[in-house]
Amino acid sequence: MNCQHVGTLKVLSKLNQDKSDAVIALAGNPNTGKSTVFNGLTGLKQHTGNWPGKTVVLAKGNYRYRNKIITLVDLPGTYSLLANSADEQVARDFICFGNPEATIVVVDATCLERNLNLVLQVIEITPRAILCVNLIDEAKRKGIVIDFPKLEALLGIPVVPTAARDKVGLAALKESLHQVVFEHKQLQPLSIRYQERIEVAVATIQREIEPFLRGKINSRWVALRLLDGDTTLITEILNYISGTGPDSWEQGSNELKAVKCYE
Repeated sequence: MNCQHVGTLKVLSKLNQDKSDAVIALAGNPNTGKSTVFNGLTGLKQHTGNWPGKTVVLAKGNYRYRNKIITLVDLPGTYSLLANSADEQVARDFICFGNPEATIVVVDATCLERNLNLVLQVIEITPRAILCVNLIDEAKRKGIVIDFPKLEALLGIPVVPTAARDKVGLAALKESLHQVVFEHKQLQPLSIRYQERIEVAVATIQREIEPFLRGKINSRWVALRLLDGDTTLITEILNYISGTGPDSWEQGSNELKAVKCYE
């Protein structure tokens, strides 16, 4: 990837140049034990710094599994990917533009319903997602029972229960990730459908922007964000796919600005 512009995307090319077999995003709400999952998977093989131009911490680490080296990027804890804060923008941009081979979303088993909002946003961007339901030990103490097979069937992505503090489930998480990334396990994530008038607008916008996006970004997700009026996304999309010169930048800018009439 050629990311020459400033901002959060600048670091992505360096991550993809790591001597690893796959780059994985680790996302989740605050206080879900996401950092504990990260530490449990990577151990001491970690590096921390800041995302370029941000005060947001960048943490990445490596682990080896089945002779594959995995680079894990611990994204800022966020409740949403709607880019209302620097943390949310960093998380959104990496999942959308960083081309991770998969995204692990960590949720809290004791308040699963609240955490699923982020999960649904992630699977709108990418089908290569794995749900890590952490803190199952605390859920058990509170008498909370989760039907994990049913949850997996409903979401259409792998669901792995963990208690990361005790390293419970981390081996299963590694195996599930290996199947998705290296064995190309077929996933069918839940497709969220909206009111008919929204779906009509989304389909219209998709037809307009798909030639410009050239399959690099999920056009349905971009169309939905344009309906939201997410101007920061337009800037980052142009930064991401403008590598062929000023003409493509101008053309792309005009096309994206044209579809803003659907806001």
